[in-house]
Amino acid sequence: MNAFKFVFYGLTALALFTAQGCTDPNAIIDQNIEIANHNWSYVNRVKYDVKIDDISVPYNLYFNVRVSGSYKYSNLFALLSQTSPGKKTHTTRYEFKLANKDGEWLGSGSGNLYSYQLPLRTQYKFPARGVYHFEIEQNMRDNPLHEVIDAGLRIEKAQ
Repeated sequence: MNAFKFVFYGLTALALFTAQGCTDPNAIIDQNIEIANHNWSYVNRVKYDVKIDDISVPYNLYFNVRVSGSYKYSNLFALLSQTSPGKKTHTTRYEFKLANKDGEWLGSGSGNLYSYQLPLRTQYKFPARGVYHFEIEQNMRDNPLHEVIDAGLRIEKAQ
């Protein structure tokens, strides 16, 4: 039984060590939400609450998105709404280029999936400490927008 405990605790410690070694110390958040049935409608906004403690450093904000090879556009329009701890909301519309004119996908591919991490804001300084609420909404003419696998947000301390 002692050998079993040794192996069990050894593997547990190795798994924890490996998981900690894979985390990015600069990332405040890096999460994606699966889009139901790969059909992203206007009302299904991707939402996050992010606590910002250090306002002395700049941050980079990214839009994460994954589409299938059957996605029929070379771009994607999205709205990013940011609500500050003081409840002031600012919304910006972005256009992201996903493919060249010849149809070549610009994201990193794995099988029939293409992943993107697209800049929203770079070297951005949050004006106040506290919890910020973010909402990302697809803003294309198609509703729902087909073949979007997941979408998300990454916020990291800029280097």
